Amino acid sequence: MLPPRHVLMIDLRSEALRLAQPLEALIPNRSCALSLEQIEAGEHGLSAEDGPLLVICERGVRSGLAARFLRADRLDAAAYIGGVLALLLALHP
Repeated sequence: MLPPRHVLMIDLRSEALRLAQPLEALIPNRSCALSLEQIEAGEHGLSAEDGPLLVICERGVRSGLAARFLRADRLDAAAYIGGVLALLLALHP
C-alpha cells in the first residue's frame, strides 16, 4: 500500500541508502531524514504542525520503534510496515 500523500515521511535509513534510492524519486510525499538515535533522544525537531508522520526504514524493523518514541512525544506517528522493500513492491507489483 502506498502512503497517503499528506503524511510526512521520516526516513531512518543510512545516508548511503538514502542517496542510492531517495524517497523523493519514489513517492511525492514530503520527507526528512532522521536517525533512530535522534528520535529516541527527543532531538528530532518535529512538532504536531508537521502533520501525520510515517516512519520508514530499510526493512521495517526500526521504524516501529521510532514511531513509538514519536508517539510518546505526543506526535501522530506510524511505521510503514515492511520498509522501503515493501514500498517498492507496492509501486511495482
